[in-house]
Amino acid sequence: MSIEYTINYSTTNTYENIVKSAFWQFLILPESNKNQELVNVKLNNSLNVANEISINGYGFKTVRIHTKKEFTKLLFEATFHVIKNDINPYQFTEDNTEEIKLINNINYLIDFESFLKCTTYTKLPKTDHKLFVFDWSKTIFQNLQNLNNWVYNFIYFKVNKTNIYTTLEEIIINKHGVCQDFTHLFCAIARKNKIATRYTSGYLHQGNGYFGDSQMHAWAEAYIPKIGWVGFDPTNDLLADINHIKVCHGKDYQDCAPLKGVIYATGKNKTSHTVQVLSQQQ
Repeated sequence: MSIEYTINYSTTNTYENIVKSAFWQFLILPESNKNQELVNVKLNNSLNVANEISINGYGFKTVRIHTKKEFTKLLFEATFHVIKNDINPYQFTEDNTEEIKLINNINYLIDFESFLKCTTYTKLPKTDHKLFVFDWSKTIFQNLQNLNNWVYNFIYFKVNKTNIYTTLEEIIINKHGVCQDFTHLFCAIARKNKIATRYTSGYLHQGNGYFGDSQMHAWAEAYIPKIGWVGFDPTNDLLADINHIKVCHGKDYQDCAPLKGVIYATGKNKTSHTVQVLSQQQ
């Protein structure tokens, strides 16, 4: 089975004073991979300047806008058509007889060094190193499933309680957050146990009652030896599936921020986003 998705993305940036020059980078285009195909892209901005496509350091497409026109408001709109193929996320066999050896092998540590690192967003407090303990009598996949469920139950999904600067220490104390907080905690604990883990950004079809941000959703991808990268969504306690439309991955939110910019202006500014994900079974 395949599902065709139409994704409508819109952001409005409003500035208190006149902006004389600006540069934005949008990391919002769904990628094409073995499970999904980006069929069509439409981009518009209210300044009528070029929408330039470039590739970032991880190989993902970004939309860049650069203007020297004076303005106080920017409206950027994008529409994507994506075909997503249904897959069985459990369609593999496990054997944990060699798993521990493989994740301690020097080649594994070198190959996945970027996704084994502790970052600002995935730093666990020293007093909480035993929040969740792996049971090495079980397979890596079983441990990650249990971690997925544990994070889901540990944090209460609640908007407007955290922001992009909230630390894991605050999350652990307050136990409230949104998808990026669930994902950072999952990544931190998995990496603590020598499992290479990527922060993944994309869109979520919420028609099945899933929790997710109204803008971009976040989940994790963990590398399991002899299996490959497997997506875990701790916000919803499930494996990433046909409802998850991937845009990019990185070490943490900083690598996957949907919007970055440099603005030459003074005063305050306000940004608002809306994302609509529509589906049609093929």
